[in-house]
Amino acid sequence: METVEDHEEAWVHTTTVLVVDDAPASRYALSAVLRRVGHHVILAGSASEALIALDVGLRAGELPDVALIDVGLPDMNGFDLCRRMKDSPSTAAVPVVHFSAVAHGSVHRCRGLDAGGEAYLSVPAEPEEIQAVVRAAARVARRRTADRTRAGRLTLLAEAVLDVQSAGCPGELADTAAAQASRVSGAPAAAFVLGDEGEMHRGLSRRRAAAALPDQGAHDAVARLMRSLMSGRTGAHSTVIPAPVWPEGFFGPGTPGPGHDMPEQNRGLPRPGRDRLGPGNGSRTDGHDAAEGTRRVWAVPEQSLRAPPGESLVTPSGDALLAPRETLLTPPDTLSAGLRLALPDGALLALARTRDDHAPVCLATPAYAREHADDLVRLAHATARVAEQLLMYEKERHVALTLQRSFLPSRLPHLPGTEVVVRYEPASRQAEIGGDFYAALPTPAGALVGIGDVAGHSLDAATVMVELRHALRAYCLEDPDPGVLTERLDSMLQRYHPETTATMCLTLIDPESGRARVANAGHIPPLLVRDAGTAEYVEAGGALLGLGLKRPAPTEVRLTPADRLLMVTDGLIETRGTDLALSMEHLRLAAAEAPPGVADLCDTLFACFGREREDDIALVALRLTGTGPYRP
Repeated sequence: METVEDHEEAWVHTTTVLVVDDAPASRYALSAVLRRVGHHVILAGSASEALIALDVGLRAGELPDVALIDVGLPDMNGFDLCRRMKDSPSTAAVPVVHFSAVAHGSVHRCRGLDAGGEAYLSVPAEPEEIQAVVRAAARVARRRTADRTRAGRLTLLAEAVLDVQSAGCPGELADTAAAQASRVSGAPAAAFVLGDEGEMHRGLSRRRAAAALPDQGAHDAVARLMRSLMSGRTGAHSTVIPAPVWPEGFFGPGTPGPGHDMPEQNRGLPRPGRDRLGPGNGSRTDGHDAAEGTRRVWAVPEQSLRAPPGESLVTPSGDALLAPRETLLTPPDTLSAGLRLALPDGALLALARTRDDHAPVCLATPAYAREHADDLVRLAHATARVAEQLLMYEKERHVALTLQRSFLPSRLPHLPGTEVVVRYEPASRQAEIGGDFYAALPTPAGALVGIGDVAGHSLDAATVMVELRHALRAYCLEDPDPGVLTERLDSMLQRYHPETTATMCLTLIDPESGRARVANAGHIPPLLVRDAGTAEYVEAGGALLGLGLKRPAPTEVRLTPADRLLMVTDGLIETRGTDLALSMEHLRLAAAEAPPGVADLCDTLFACFGREREDDIALVALRLTGTGPYRP
């Protein structure tokens, strides 16, 4: 087992030291002492040469690990050179050790530390002391760099988690998680979110190389892997899946063809999916000959997989992975180095699930990104938390939409003497469900049309909407007067849903006389559109339902066959940050310019205002047909 000392020793032999000294003999002596223990040495005879060497190293991405700087340089003293280095963000992390052959007691030591140096040497010194000081300075710098790297990775992870938490639906979550997994790992990435009903939401990062997208079979294989690896488990963990098991295409092109993109020393070795791997080829089959039958048995690089008794894990191409009995394969030690290079690297999977009854999520990157496994596991766990909430919301929203649509009329009843057109559009998929509703009911006193909106966006709002609509249908059989109906609905809400409010506008129209009575409870008032190209709002107002406040008497207007009465919910025109009065004026102007006819009026307004709205939209447009005994 490799010890810390072994690691330190290995690191010393890769350390680069910049020696800055104007005395050639001293430069040679220091260089010999450092090279003797394996350091790479860069020599500079002046501060100017040192700055040039630092600039060259910076451009090449190979700055020195330590700088040994003589105090008495001809063009700039060593303290000023140190300050120049520490003032530059690109070289500030390089540790500086000052040295001098002139005895100045503690003065130079203090000046060196004040300039930003890490240590001071008085030369001549024993080689062991010089080597120890360089090792110590490099060790401190390495740990400082490691701390900065760790802090940077944690910052990147925190930003990734925040982005994931902002996702508004499972599809957006998969796309965001893939992009952030790619940022965290520096590699192509894919994200998979399984729904409770088995549906898969997949996202791919932009780092993915151009190639055809994986087919449905590949997605099914990933879903089976996710369920198998998370069977009976909750929480988050990572694992490496070998290339024969992981489907191709999620990270880009698949296994290279013969002689392409493969190191020369690996050509002629067995290729996954093409050559058989068996005894004598560096693989391990636990006593099962790979040539047996027509299927191949694969060794599993750098990962242990356990197959259920009596079953085999099979690659997407149909190759057997494990023997037909419970077998634990751990073959990396049995594969030659050349063969491991010839095999595809496989995939690193970070899997997470919050509860046994919830489907898992998976973040996948090429296996060479395994050094980022811990960060990917944390990101996968955060993704699973968000997925849990989004999937629960999707399920609730589906139920609410089903409930809402099932209770909204699939077709309008026949209302003699009138033409009524309704348009309804639920909010965009990312938005929450609302409580919008409409009604068109025949009554002995004429046609009753209404529109309303229950406060809130949830299954509860949709349920209250259904209750209001049913109550309206029942109450209008006894007395269809809009004023009476709003009073009774207000009382119903106060009694059974005291925490809920709703807006509603009801209009009772007598087709024979054109007389219309309008009662408004906090809703956008009806818009009266004339064929002459004018439009104005009916002056009808009142408090919301559910507050128990006194209500004004209904407003009466007269309609002619040339008039159209339009009622809308605020979802059509309400825009965050825009005054509702301004939006209502825009609606009035658009309605006035709409072509004749109630259907054309609704279609025109939908085209103007109904694109990707954040709330449900409902419109009810009515006109008198003039076929009855209309009496002005």
